[in-house]
Amino acid sequence: MRTISISILFVLLMLSCKQGPKTSDADPEEVVQLATSSEEGKKLMETKCYVCHNPSTPENGQRIGPPMVAVKAHYLDVYKDKDAFVKGISEFVKSPSEENTKMRGAVRRFGLMPSQQFDEEEIRKIAEYIFDYQIEEPDWFKEHWMDRRGDSLYNKGKKSMVSSKEESPKELGMKYALETQKVLGKNLMGTIQNKGVEAAVVFCNERAYPLTDSMSIKFNARIKRVSDKPRNPNNKANAGELAHISTFKKQVAYGESVEPIVKESNGKVYFYYPIVTNTMCLNCHGTPEKNIAPEVLTHLSQLYPDDRATGDGPDEVRGIWSIVFDASNSGN
Repeated sequence: MRTISISILFVLLMLSCKQGPKTSDADPEEVVQLATSSEEGKKLMETKCYVCHNPSTPENGQRIGPPMVAVKAHYLDVYKDKDAFVKGISEFVKSPSEENTKMRGAVRRFGLMPSQQFDEEEIRKIAEYIFDYQIEEPDWFKEHWMDRRGDSLYNKGKKSMVSSKEESPKELGMKYALETQKVLGKNLMGTIQNKGVEAAVVFCNERAYPLTDSMSIKFNARIKRVSDKPRNPNNKANAGELAHISTFKKQVAYGESVEPIVKESNGKVYFYYPIVTNTMCLNCHGTPEKNIAPEVLTHLSQLYPDDRATGDGPDEVRGIWSIVFDASNSGN
């Protein structure tokens, strides 16, 4: 029992205290590279992982996967060394199986993670960020972890990732885009897992707009998804948005670093950020007959007779987030 308690205490200390790598003796250029890499890892985690592992989803709500802090806790319980930790996560993501999972309880509850094609370099950056940095943690997680482990060590007054700093227009725009993407993604993935891709087409037709509007109300912002190849005519990009889509397409195609486009005018912030396809998107936005099943095509033609949103490949710009909010929302 004492050995188990020491192991649990080690994991909790790692979760609570690991703010990031020490840089006091590092070369200034290395510090800049490290900061850039961590920011990229964080962005990749929130964009690609939070669809299923969103920490803001209630424990008793429509959760379709454990929060990322739970993934970190279980893997730290097995891998104390960073290289082993990164390798363990990377191997599972590349080939999910019940044999190599470190989270059997999560597999029993949510099912095995679907096999998807992820860029190995992106997986590495995400895993390194998870190991090196304190990540967002639901209020219920520590108590849940300690209850499951049968240990009495639990500090109810301690929460992680709380910051009082004011957010810049860029940070706010990213927050609004990613939070809305998480809500849409969580509901879409849940529909696909429970009812299939055909039902997901209906979900997008009936629920995507109301969910997006609810996030607009929550953040007091106008949040839209627009495209140069819209499925719904209401998502057609205007001239300015088309120019931004073109810019993002070139950056993504040439592997350049992609940053949001942020403009301010008359007390308003105008924020633009690309929506990039992954393999899951191709079920509805890929090549007909090759990626899109015949029954899905039938649903699409019935719901969207003027559909232009097909023919995409993975890692392509499908459209952009176009968000407008008051400059007074930010700290600038």
